[in-house]
Amino acid sequence: MYRPKVYVTREIPERGLKKILERFDAEVWPEYGPPPKKVIVEKARDVDALVTLLSDRIDAEVFNAAPKLKIVAQMAAGFDNIDVEEATRRGIYVTNTPGVLTETTADFAWALLMAIARRVVEADRYVREGKWKVSWHPSMLLGRDVYGATLGLIGAGRIGSAVARRARCFNMRILYYDIVRNPQIEKEVGAIFVDLDTLLRESDFISIHVPLTKETYRLIDAEKLKLIKKTAYLINTSRGPVIDEKALYEALKEGRLAGAALDVFEREPLPADSPLLKLDNVILAPHIASASYETRSRMAEMVAENLIAFFDGKIPPNLVNPDVVKVKPLSA
Repeated sequence: MYRPKVYVTREIPERGLKKILERFDAEVWPEYGPPPKKVIVEKARDVDALVTLLSDRIDAEVFNAAPKLKIVAQMAAGFDNIDVEEATRRGIYVTNTPGVLTETTADFAWALLMAIARRVVEADRYVREGKWKVSWHPSMLLGRDVYGATLGLIGAGRIGSAVARRARCFNMRILYYDIVRNPQIEKEVGAIFVDLDTLLRESDFISIHVPLTKETYRLIDAEKLKLIKKTAYLINTSRGPVIDEKALYEALKEGRLAGAALDVFEREPLPADSPLLKLDNVILAPHIASASYETRSRMAEMVAENLIAFFDGKIPPNLVNPDVVKVKPLSA
């Protein structure tokens, strides 16, 4: 019996990888860091499927080298690293792992929000560096209250809505902006739909939850940053390029923004010479919003389930490009 060949660009969690190895003739990139693009191109030449991560650029160069490639199974909710339009044109199926990371990512967005508001990372550093010389002082490391503040959500899909539900417990006024209005979240937590400029002007905390598209690239630029209160905080767990990073640095440096908490960046890993590293009023995390044991394991299982469904002749449960079925039906 023929076992489809699969190339896995990273050692994904065991629960998913075990299912892939049981069913497919799979090769796994053994190193912690991502394989170079030339390695992916070379390995793609003779495989039926690729399992990819956000750091893997999958485009026409890869597709040109992979005449047998039928499906790209991404272990992430986002898929801006994949040229989906080109894949569809060629009849290549693309899947992702949405939904499962919603609550975990919302938890982390809240962790960042609370940490930047109450200066938790600064306080930890203050103690470790031996700066804590007085047991208690009325003005030591003052932060901002979260309870009763105004939260602005840019994006009210799964994750944005999950963040909104958490805000209800803090008695927050909730504003949201999205290209599609969300009556459910309005009814559920009393969120108020506003335009982006109004959200930026009125929010004490702004949390971003949009995919990276042509429309959202540098959605928060220098002009938009000027609208934000000097006492407000910006939290980003979506995609780095949604914010103009240079403009954000200038705003933070000049005190035109109280602080920022970032899990994603324009370049990842964050370059060692990034000026953001010099600022105390920014928290920097290494893209770990979905990094819980259970969530990452479930994501890996979903990758396997997408692959198995496809090679069983079924529509994968998390198909990103449904139009591909017209180009190349599963029976073809």
